[in-house]
Amino acid sequence: MSAADSEGDAERQRFAALLDHAASQPRTIAFWWRDDDAEAPTPALERLLALARRHDLPLALAVIPKGATQALAERLANEPRVFALQHGWQHRNHAPAHEKKAELGDHRPRPEVMAELANGSERLSALFGEKFLPVLVPPWNRIAAAVRDARSEVGLIGFSAFDRAPSDAAHWVNTHVDVIDWRARSALPRATAYALLCREVERRLADEDAEPLGILTHHLVHQEETWAFLEELFALIGEHAAIAWPPVPELFGLER
Repeated sequence: MSAADSEGDAERQRFAALLDHAASQPRTIAFWWRDDDAEAPTPALERLLALARRHDLPLALAVIPKGATQALAERLANEPRVFALQHGWQHRNHAPAHEKKAELGDHRPRPEVMAELANGSERLSALFGEKFLPVLVPPWNRIAAAVRDARSEVGLIGFSAFDRAPSDAAHWVNTHVDVIDWRARSALPRATAYALLCREVERRLADEDAEPLGILTHHLVHQEETWAFLEELFALIGEHAAIAWPPVPELFGLER
């Protein structure tokens, strides 16, 4: 085991202890998994799907509509627990250089943005059929409030971004732990990842109505350390007595 691995042992043990404590209550914490930026089958996507199958986990795959391929739709047709969500339109930044990147911000006329989202929804529906769920995932997890609130006008019922979601927002399910350190463009340190998971579990133990805990991944940029961490994490939580993994349609209240 490397020094980086061993540095996360204490946090991992604390995370496991929190889950065991929840199971002894008994309490159940809902988890879910979203992966972003899919367009076509790739070796990284195959590795991601194999990981999901190995641990028998549902997976929400945020697909970029403009670049989405028929080959991807055909590949996902054989994955019963994997569903496609809408990842903006083309994952293109429209913010000026001094602002954080955003495709769905307030930098363009709202009708233009909504027209793109409508095109994206139609394209994904045609490609994926019932494997497509009308859930909007904004690129970079950023969106203008007016665009977010108008999404139903183009048939996008659900919504998913990052951090805490409003407690009274229907069909809104966020992610909370991103396994990539985007500033360093590398794997999030193992100790940091488990510490974040501990924080999120503690919040849910203190609040029975807390939202499902979302794990966020980006298969196209994973390093070996990231894959190793996910393998370890899912082996721990995949079948833990304190954890439930709702099917993706049920998670968003979009049962078919």
